[in-house]
Amino acid sequence: MLEQEARSVESNDTTDTRHRTQLEGIRQKVFMDRYSLKDPDGNALEFYPEQLWQRVARGIAAVETTEEKRTEWEKQFYEALSDFQFVPGGRILAGAGTGHQVTYYNCFVIPSPEDSRQGILDNLKIMTEIMARGGGVGINLSTLRPRGSYIKTVNGTASGPCSWAQLYSVATGDVIMQGGSRRGALMLMLDDTHPDIEEFITVKRTAGKIEHANLSICISDPFMQAVKDDADWNLIWKGEVKKTIRARALWDLICKSAWESAEPGLVFMDRYNKESNTWYYEDIRCVNPCGEQGLPAFGVCNLGAINLSAFVKDGKMDYERLAKISKTAMRFLDNVVDATEYFIPENAEAQLGTRRTGLGTMGLADALIKMQVAYGSEESLPIIERIYSTIRNASYEASADNASEKGAFPKFDREKYMQGKFIKRLPKHIQEKIRKQGIRNAVVLTQAPTGTTSLLSGVSSGIEPVYDFAMIRRDRTGEHIMYHPLLQEWRDQHPNETTPGYFVSSKDLSPEEHVRVQSMIQRYTDSSISKTVNAPNEHTVEQVQTLYRLAYEMGCKGVTYYRDGSRDAVLTRVEDENKAKAAAVTESEAVQASMFEPVTSIHQGIKQRPAVVQGYTRQVNAPEGKINITINSDDQGPFEVFVNVGKAGSDIAALSEALGRLISLNLQLLSPLSQADRAQEITNQLRGIGGSRSVGFGAQQVRSLPDAVARAFELHIDALQESAVETVVAEAPEQIEKVATTPGGSNQAAFTNNSQLKVTGNLCPECGCNTMVYEEGCRKCYSCGHSEC
Repeated sequence: MLEQEARSVESNDTTDTRHRTQLEGIRQKVFMDRYSLKDPDGNALEFYPEQLWQRVARGIAAVETTEEKRTEWEKQFYEALSDFQFVPGGRILAGAGTGHQVTYYNCFVIPSPEDSRQGILDNLKIMTEIMARGGGVGINLSTLRPRGSYIKTVNGTASGPCSWAQLYSVATGDVIMQGGSRRGALMLMLDDTHPDIEEFITVKRTAGKIEHANLSICISDPFMQAVKDDADWNLIWKGEVKKTIRARALWDLICKSAWESAEPGLVFMDRYNKESNTWYYEDIRCVNPCGEQGLPAFGVCNLGAINLSAFVKDGKMDYERLAKISKTAMRFLDNVVDATEYFIPENAEAQLGTRRTGLGTMGLADALIKMQVAYGSEESLPIIERIYSTIRNASYEASADNASEKGAFPKFDREKYMQGKFIKRLPKHIQEKIRKQGIRNAVVLTQAPTGTTSLLSGVSSGIEPVYDFAMIRRDRTGEHIMYHPLLQEWRDQHPNETTPGYFVSSKDLSPEEHVRVQSMIQRYTDSSISKTVNAPNEHTVEQVQTLYRLAYEMGCKGVTYYRDGSRDAVLTRVEDENKAKAAAVTESEAVQASMFEPVTSIHQGIKQRPAVVQGYTRQVNAPEGKINITINSDDQGPFEVFVNVGKAGSDIAALSEALGRLISLNLQLLSPLSQADRAQEITNQLRGIGGSRSVGFGAQQVRSLPDAVARAFELHIDALQESAVETVVAEAPEQIEKVATTPGGSNQAAFTNNSQLKVTGNLCPECGCNTMVYEEGCRKCYSCGHSEC
């Protein structure tokens, strides 16, 4: 099938070879790795975006009913896709027109689990089936009885939803690997009335708990009113009040936890249902992993984004073309509903009855820079309003026109649909068109994370501001400063001039400015928005409370907050790097000043390597893959370590080699401490360092490359001590009790300190560079394009 498809792509490729787009750098890497069509042996069959656009246009146009329409819409789809004006979701780009029976949907919400062991396992099975096919999953766990509830069938008590959430998390992060390259994406939610809501809010403060899921709370309108009134709040299970607390105490707990760890997020679920176009037949109980789609049981995300940057010419937005491409995009996404594969029948039933689309945008920040307008400023808000009202109006008109030709979505009830709150805010002429013609898609718009598709397109993500204009990337050739393309272009044209104020990064904005932009766009978006409200490290819990109330009062359907430094360090900013270097220089000078007899050559303090050492190689499974760790010893104990992982010349191979060299240097330095003692201390320092993923369970769990090395050392030390005990048993049995009972006895070093969990810089698990960025409620790498959503 692929070979046949490849011939089809080549024979029908009418694009002028002189005008093929040649991508560079990260854009080319993302294109070739993720979206270029491959043959069965993994060899690329597409080398230019024009080939991709033609394949996708043809594949999605194929569901049109006549050859004439297929030809017409293939041409229009290609025009919209060209120059990255319209960028469908990644699964559509990778799958459309390939002949593969794959889903084009990124995200799913599945029903809440039945409150039984079998119900939970059945639910877990559905989740794993979806994740194995590359989809993210959202689940509301409020159907599970609270911790301590009596279970008659086993004469015991329930462990509660947080305990079961750990099982979902482990399956997501340690079992499911999507395409062998990334863990699954999971959203877990709990209602604000559930008796275990306090535990749910704070559970992630314990290391190792629910590491592989995003947590959000379903916030109701009555709760927000209770917070405002400083009233009591009842936690209820099956109609019975289990506990009464102060609403503001729960609110404070939420805000403090978000301040400390960027979770949980908030979804104003009552508002979501009241504002939904499907209010009369859908019960929205959960959102997808990044929060932009509130969905019913078995609902799906059908995503695509308009690249706003592509519509700015000579500093002005081309609103007419923006409307035109938005209409074409709506036809495209509606066709996706019929073109995709449904591997779960309930998904087909839910989507074919609603025909939900999720047209959004990317490149807003870049578009504003091109228009010389600062993101989040008062000047930007009316421009943002016009952009998104243009997209909204064009999309709804297109869906109504498509309904006139193909029919309205099956669950369309004219009178009830027209009562929808969002529908009532549409211009009158569009309302009349819908009343007369119906509408093809019940829900039309969303603002999803654009992850790797924005990297492919070379523009800023979603509706986010530019994360930073200068970043340090480290690879095997050294350190490089990467400047944002628009800033680099401006500097080339204006050497030695002060950078204009419209180059605004996320850290330059106040959290309130983030929320004002989000709320403006929410006004013109019938679904929801995936966006991160960034805050400085010095932001306070009280300011988080104010921010969350502002998000609610301004009409947002949800809010995700990230305080700089509250999670893993994500990216090295140039200014931070300079500060660190300055501090290091100062510290170095102080150390040197305190030395009375500095060593003139470091080699004077290092043991010489013997002609012969003895050792072995142990293989340990880690998030980075299978790691080979060689430990060689001389007659004094561990002497040198070699750590091998990844291909030679790769970033992760360089990091592993560096780790081995530094450990070896530590073991070989002349010191009052024995080599065995130093090996134990190295183990204590490395054990428990966590990255973004882990493998294994319990005591066998390995969290990162350093953790894998520590695990190898643990096993090595255990083996040495077992050998030592055997020697003691043979030579002096009475020594055993002394070793075992003496405080601070040598055997105590055998026990690793698993509580010493340390936060590391957020290295990309794919390429090893420290360019993983947390934005849009997701993580993605600016070096290789790896994405976790």
